[in-house]
Amino acid sequence: MTRSSGRTGDPPPSPDPLPVAVVDSHCHLDLMDGEVEAALAAATAVGVTRAVTVGVDLATSRWQVEVAEAHPQVYAAVAIHPNEASRGVSEQTYLAVTELARKDKVRAVGETGLDYFRTPPEGHARQQESFRRHIAIAKETGRALMIHDREAHEDTLRILTEEGAPETVVFHAFSGDAAMAKVCADAGYVMSFAGNVTFKNAANLREAALVAPADLLLVETDAPYLTPVPWRGRPGGPYLIPLTLRVLAATRGVGVAELGAAIAANAERVFGPW
Repeated sequence: MTRSSGRTGDPPPSPDPLPVAVVDSHCHLDLMDGEVEAALAAATAVGVTRAVTVGVDLATSRWQVEVAEAHPQVYAAVAIHPNEASRGVSEQTYLAVTELARKDKVRAVGETGLDYFRTPPEGHARQQESFRRHIAIAKETGRALMIHDREAHEDTLRILTEEGAPETVVFHAFSGDAAMAKVCADAGYVMSFAGNVTFKNAANLREAALVAPADLLLVETDAPYLTPVPWRGRPGGPYLIPLTLRVLAATRGVGVAELGAAIAANAERVFGPW
């Protein structure tokens, strides 16, 4: 199973390898233009030795599980994306997601959450209901909750408080500012930064990355989306993690090896050892 990502142009060249092994905490291997094996090999060659591949509906969630079960270096996340949930989710689908979440190679319920950028107000109630159900699934199965939060910070944080957050919460492709990062840090929520932290107009994300505690940081590609500079708009892959990690290290004023080791340890704490 492969889907078109809508990205254009040739894939960027491989960056210089990292001095330590790290994890891509959020990607979509079903959207890679080539084979899964090639994407994983390219990542491994630059020090990205493990990855979490993420579903957005029932079909893609099942696919991620199959891929994770076939590749030791891959874990899966399963959920109904908020933009899908805005059209309504059946009880049967929630039960199916729950059963998938119980599988050994599934280590997160996600991506779930709220997206007020792509969904008009009339779809917000269905998104919120789906988010609440996914929070319950994460708590029931003991999995991390992987959140998609786009232009919905206040409601996302409110619902987490109202429902009672699972033990482990990850804000995927963190999109808040420094003030929100402080709120998340106080709550113990993990913040995962993607390639958009490298964008010229993303000073707010870099300020947030500076505020986030080292033990609550992850790095991701959201590949093939959010490809870091200087390749913004090109199709991305897990192998581009080094570009984002180096920007995060420079932003925080620490060495790449030091930050990479901390993030790798965080990934094992969040998703379990590979």
